Amino acid sequence: MSIKIGNLQVELPIIQGGMAIRASMARLAAAVATEGGIGLIAGTALSPEELKSEIKKARELIKTKGGALGVNIMFAANNFIDLVKASINAGADLIVFGAGFSRDVFELGKESGVPIVPIVSSLKLAKISERLGASAIIVEGGNAGGHLGTDLDSWDIVEEIAKKISVPVFGAGGVITPDDARRMLALGADGIQMGSRFIASDECEVSDEFKEMYINAKEGDVVEIMSSAGLPANAIISPYVEKILNEETERPTKCSGCLKKCTMTFCVNERLVKGHEGDHEEGIFFAGKDAWKIEEILSVEDIMKKFREVF
Repeated sequence: MSIKIGNLQVELPIIQGGMAIRASMARLAAAVATEGGIGLIAGTALSPEELKSEIKKARELIKTKGGALGVNIMFAANNFIDLVKASINAGADLIVFGAGFSRDVFELGKESGVPIVPIVSSLKLAKISERLGASAIIVEGGNAGGHLGTDLDSWDIVEEIAKKISVPVFGAGGVITPDDARRMLALGADGIQMGSRFIASDECEVSDEFKEMYINAKEGDVVEIMSSAGLPANAIISPYVEKILNEETERPTKCSGCLKKCTMTFCVNERLVKGHEGDHEEGIFFAGKDAWKIEEILSVEDIMKKFREVF
């Protein structure tokens, strides 16, 4: 079941979530694109030159045609527009953005012919996005990993939006198993976006310790915290997450000014990097609320094979 997003024809309507910082990089995105899905490089916290290099690397790794290579960028990032322009110049097939909303990015998409796909959590923003020229829309609920835009789960918001939007709608949040994907399609979604399931893959460039956090997580181990980006986020309970919950964190002593707005209660970028490096004591481990369903680390090929039968 192929899908058309703007002028882009994609073999499988499966988007691999763009997970920062440096969790979704060339190797993972290329593997998903090779299997016919949409692989996303997480551009947030990269420089424009680093992002261009990563896109080039991914292109060299993609082995088949039919899939697509995109970039996900947080609107909350200070260099958002620079990263969007770098992605377009480097030949990204599409741009996905979330953690805030930009109108300007749609003009860049129209000028370049590159599809723009926003992540939204309400019908209002979905309608605005469609009017501005979105080629598709990702509807993400509060059960997703990372930064969130709503307290409602994806299961509560996808159906209403899918019924009233004419461009393709991808459901995100809570999709871990093929049955979850079927449930999302039954709500009217045209496709799915998965993040957490792809963290626990051979190709994801985070530490084995990070992946084991997912495998060992039990139901209820993912809790909501307030990120220094000023947005709620879901993370696996850990010593540092407990400090955040208890408001015992210390202000960072150095700052690169990576975010448009930051509470300075802690550095979320620094803590995500520590998590990806496997620092259990000092890291933050973003995850969807249903990450506990993940039982094993698989290759992207094997993950996509399980979901291919749904479509």
